Amino acid sequence: MLVYERMSKNPYTIQADTPVEEALKRMREEHVRRFPVLDKSGQLVGIVAEKDLLYASPSPATSLSIHEMHYLLSKLTVGKVMIKHVITVVEDTPVEEAARIMTDHKIGSLPVVRDGQLVGIITETDLFKLFLELLGARKKGVRITMLVPDVKGELAKITAAIAQQGGNIIALGTFLGEDPTNMLVAVKVNDVPKDTLVATLQPLVVNILDAREV
Repeated sequence: MLVYERMSKNPYTIQADTPVEEALKRMREEHVRRFPVLDKSGQLVGIVAEKDLLYASPSPATSLSIHEMHYLLSKLTVGKVMIKHVITVVEDTPVEEAARIMTDHKIGSLPVVRDGQLVGIITETDLFKLFLELLGARKKGVRITMLVPDVKGELAKITAAIAQQGGNIIALGTFLGEDPTNMLVAVKVNDVPKDTLVATLQPLVVNILDAREV
């Protein structure tokens, strides 16, 4: 799966000369937490998050009067508080690569560009939704988490055994195991009773760590 399949196209943007107070208002109206920042020619020049705007606002404990606060905020623009060195991706970036970049750089979104022009944005929320899909979180079934030898052909044995019982695999994911010799496998199946599924898979794995109907 690639970024363009999950990104928000034509995202809300803001200009660098927009006052911070107006930017905060727009974020709340549009129900977003960040804006890509464009210059007057439409080029991406930064990104600003809600926390950047809030940190720039005077503290409620300030001794400034309300008029003084509004005056200062009217002079403070997005361009002065935005992140200028923006990490971006292109549309055909794999989503797992986008997730790795976000994690490594501790950021919550990536603007998506084509020939230098902004065409979308992918956020941590988009990736959380994808995670729900990958694990079949919105579908009912029997969910089993197993410790499996990290050996070629092990997954094929598991899926074949489920198929022989007439089971339908809703989701299957592999994760790091306890050490390099094994891996965690989470599978969600319907059309097979839990006890039958456990009895079928138990001889094929190191250990069944969890089995539940969800």
